[in-house]
Amino acid sequence: MRTGIDHLVTSGTFSLDGGTWEVDNNVWIVGDDHEVVVIDPAHDAEGIAAKVENRTVRAIVCTHAHDDHVNAAPALAELTGAPVLLHPADFRLWQLTHPGRLPDADLADDQVLTVAGTELRILHTPGHTPGAVCVHAPELGALFSGDTLFRGGPGATGRSFSDFPTIIASVRDRLLGLPGDTTVHTGHGEDTTIGEERPHLQTWLDRGH
Repeated sequence: MRTGIDHLVTSGTFSLDGGTWEVDNNVWIVGDDHEVVVIDPAHDAEGIAAKVENRTVRAIVCTHAHDDHVNAAPALAELTGAPVLLHPADFRLWQLTHPGRLPDADLADDQVLTVAGTELRILHTPGHTPGAVCVHAPELGALFSGDTLFRGGPGATGRSFSDFPTIIASVRDRLLGLPGDTTVHTGHGEDTTIGEERPHLQTWLDRGH
């Protein structure tokens, strides 16, 4: 059975630094008819579990620990029995949302997860948060970028735990060298491709933050 990508949009809020904003989040489900990995369990554990249906969830991968990307993680873990995975550099952020519950295992740079015979490589791409990661699936021609790269540029760096030069370095050194036809499945909004974003690096640098 060929591995594929399922997608749903969930809605809720993002809160940090005393502010709260309404947001729509992309939740990505990668796998086949038997097993999947869920990337960024946002807002609605029951809705995500319904999309998974009766498939086994091998892992719940959090690209970073902003509350809108992890707020449904423990509940989804309870519903599916899957471990929650997060880069340890984001534990401080995670604890703002889930002070009584740690992630189940760490994500590490260049770690490879396998689901339905397909490799998912973890790329540590700090900047939006210290522990931000992207998930590269070469066989699918796909990158799940969380909030590191969007259509039109890198993720926001105007709040606590973020840094503009760091995210630029992450995008330049870890992402823009991927094949140009790699589809970038983002944490919010529309897809893009590496080829579409690559020419704009200097513009982002000039724009700054």
